[in-house]
Amino acid sequence: MKEEYILSELVGRYPALESCKDDVREASLKIIDCYLKGGKLLVCGNGGSCSDADHIVSELMKSFEKKRPVDKALQDSLASVSGERGNWIADRLQNALPAISLNAHTALYSAISNDIDASLVFAQQVVGYGQADDVLFAISTSGNSGNVIDAAITARAKGLLVIGLTGESGGRMKEYCDVVITVPSSNTPEVQEFHLPVYHTICRIIEERFFQ
Repeated sequence: MKEEYILSELVGRYPALESCKDDVREASLKIIDCYLKGGKLLVCGNGGSCSDADHIVSELMKSFEKKRPVDKALQDSLASVSGERGNWIADRLQNALPAISLNAHTALYSAISNDIDASLVFAQQVVGYGQADDVLFAISTSGNSGNVIDAAITARAKGLLVIGLTGESGGRMKEYCDVVITVPSSNTPEVQEFHLPVYHTICRIIEERFFQ
């Protein structure tokens, strides 16, 4: 299967990630299942992991490696709405896999921090966005980020599946994860360096499943 080839490429480039291979596969398959059920992916993290959350969303909401033309029905509908301009839009739009970065809404983030509690900036958004067929992708280099853990607790309470991406200990977050990917380091820069190829691999496997 193509997913095994993609995983072998990951380990070939980063041999230390052999220990994560099965969890990367499982996380990918869980997100694929979420999309097959009509769900969406919620992603959160702090600092460098905030940037990773945005990065993951950008790879899923538009083409990553594969072409993703929108379906014929949407192309025809666009053309019927606006003729030449609709055709122009249809030629350029790409199919998306729905994903939301919980770090991306500055006004909402500040309102939650000011009006409720800063530790709940992600958890409050899980309340608003999260549905039972969704997945929360929680990123923390230590596994001990309080606001990420609170989001995971809230996600579990709402029936979401939780995937954690963290360092080698897993931290306190692993208690609330259905799948946890623990990269083999506890040094923050090294953990972050390992996280990028891990989530790129997940995005590649997902895209391969839905787009040929």
